Formats: sequence, structure tokens, C-alpha cells
Amino acid sequence: MTETISLAQQLIQIDSVTPNDKGCQTLIANYLAPLGFNIEPMPFGDVANLWARKGTASPCLVFAGHTDVVPTGPENEWTYPPFSAHIDGDMMYGRGTADMKSSIACFMAATKRFVEHYPQHQGSIGFLITSDEEGPAVNGTVKVIETLEARNEKFEYCLVGEPSSDQKLCDSIKNGRRGSLSGTLTIKGIQGHIAYPELADNPIHALAPALEQLLQVHWDHGNDYFPPTSLQVSNINGGTGATNVIPGNVVVQFNFRFSTEHTPETLKEGVHAILDHHRLDYSLDWNLSGLPFITPSHGKLIQAVQQASHAILGYQPTLSTAGGTSDGRFIAPTGAQVLELGPLNATIHKIDECVSVSDLNKLTDVYYQVLINLLAKEN
Repeated sequence: MTETISLAQQLIQIDSVTPNDKGCQTLIANYLAPLGFNIEPMPFGDVANLWARKGTASPCLVFAGHTDVVPTGPENEWTYPPFSAHIDGDMMYGRGTADMKSSIACFMAATKRFVEHYPQHQGSIGFLITSDEEGPAVNGTVKVIETLEARNEKFEYCLVGEPSSDQKLCDSIKNGRRGSLSGTLTIKGIQGHIAYPELADNPIHALAPALEQLLQVHWDHGNDYFPPTSLQVSNINGGTGATNVIPGNVVVQFNFRFSTEHTPETLKEGVHAILDHHRLDYSLDWNLSGLPFITPSHGKLIQAVQQASHAILGYQPTLSTAGGTSDGRFIAPTGAQVLELGPLNATIHKIDECVSVSDLNKLTDVYYQVLINLLAKEN
């Protein structure tokens, strides 16, 4: 068993359901401290965060990830206990195997190997680990970044260990993410008896034409990095449950996944213009959970990752901005180049989440080669 697999099992066997860390970060800190890392816990509220850095010089490569996992679901439906990290053949099973404790184990093992082989390396290495990625994400990475920015502590490169691979290891890396803007729209009406509509005002009827127009809008055509902006309705709730009552209001929840062609302000203006055009009596609460970001393909981090993948695996990953949000959205505004590179995403959040053991050993080699490409003294 390699050091990577041993570390992955130790982390996965801790039932750190969000926002609980349950000692994962202590394990990480105890591993990094003998390698020369300065260990700085940064708790905020009920969230554990770890900032560890070896050296102060530039450039700095930061490995970012999270120790929290989503709930297991019915444990009796798992082939093996979800926190057993059981290995069957080449597959390790458990919650967090793919998303994303195994990546952290790869970070750790690759870093130890690099520090031992290149003790006089240039620059510095950082670890930014949170237990609040799968939850509200308000006391995690965003707070650590705010703290680092306040004291003007910068880093140039950040590799996030989210499971970015689709069909085979490192076939895809995320060099950006779409923004996410959600709205909760309440249309107000007048409740009444369904047999006397003239005495009531049905908000569902008032909503229908406005909603149809919103869904027909082509917000943009995307660009070289992003697909077109998408508006999706997630929930519509109205009515008392009775069949003979016109409801007094209807609540609609929707979400934009948007490209750099838009800002939150332009999207909000577009929605309000349509609602106002239909003369609706409404209130609308907005929640911005992330801005779009992109790391250009000519950046040193992308080049280092592509070269590492080719050297270890024989092929270069494609660049993608698909999928949901990640903590990269909090890091990119600092000016750092941000990439997501991790194991296959086929089983994330599922029953029997699993990851290939051989893939983890190869991923460790890729991370190690990235460190060499960016920080080895001769470079």
C-alpha cells in the first residue's frame, strides 16, 4: 500500500459530514508540520479551516480542498460501510473518496516527495483546507481568503482537488466556472373562492405569461470559454392544498448559471424589466453564490498541469468550465491562477461513491510533476 492510499483511507474513515471536520485537518497538519509548514488553524463559527504554508517566497502554489462530505444516504444501501474506505480490487469505496478526500491525500504525498527530493526548491507551497464546501460555504474558504487578503498574503497558483475527470483520469481540468445567481420571486394576489374569481386575484395566472417570457429569453450566446447563460426554475409553490381556493401568492425559485458575458446586475435588470412589463405585484430576493471566473489557457499553471499529465499519463487534459460552482470562485478574485484537477466524478454524492486506487497513485505523480514544473530550483 502506498502512502497516498494509506492517507486516503485515514481521511475517509473519519465521518466528517459537513460542516464537521472531526479531526481531518489535525491529521493533515500533523503530516505537514515536519515538512516545514507553518500551521495556522482558522476557525470561523462552526467551521474548521486550515492554512498551512511552507516558505514565504514567490511563486506560491496552493493546494485547496475540503474535508467535509455530504451525508451518506441510507447506509444499508451501500455495498461496504460508507466510512470504511474498503478496497475491493482496484476500487476504494466510501463517502469522500472522489469528492474529495483522496485528492487531499494525493496533495500530501506529492508534497512530501517533492520536499524530500527538492529541499532547496524555489517559491513556497500552501494548503487551504476547509470543512464548509458542501454546506453554505460562508465560513470556509471565503473567510480564509478575506483574512489572507487583509494581511496582503498572496499566492500565484491554486490547484483545487475537485473531481474534474470525466471518462479517464485527468482527461478534463476546470479552468473556470460559471457564475450562480438565484432568485426567490413572490407574486402577490388576493385569495378567494374559486367560484368567484371576480372577487380574487390569481397570482398563478398573473405569473404564467411573465414566466413564459423569461424562459424564452436568449440571455447570451456564451463565448470561447463558456456556454450560453442558462435560466432554470427549480421550485414553484402556490395554493392552500384545497381545490376550491384561489391562492393569495405564488413563490418561484430560479437560478442563473451565467458566463462572463453578463454581470449579476445585468441579469437582475433583465428580470425586473420583464416582471414590471407585466405589471406584477411582486417581491424578489436575490442570492449571488459565485461570480464566473476563467484562467486563460496561456497561463503557467495550465501549462504546468498539461505537461505533467502528458509526462505521467501520455495525454493532455482538455479545458472545461462545465459543472457547478466550487471554492475556486472565492480564490480567483485574488488574481491567482486557479485550476481544478482531481479524480473521476462519476460517483460523487452517490451511494457507493468510489475511486480507483491506481488512479490515485497516478494522480499523486501528476501533482508531484506539477510541483517540479513550477517550483523545482532549476526552473
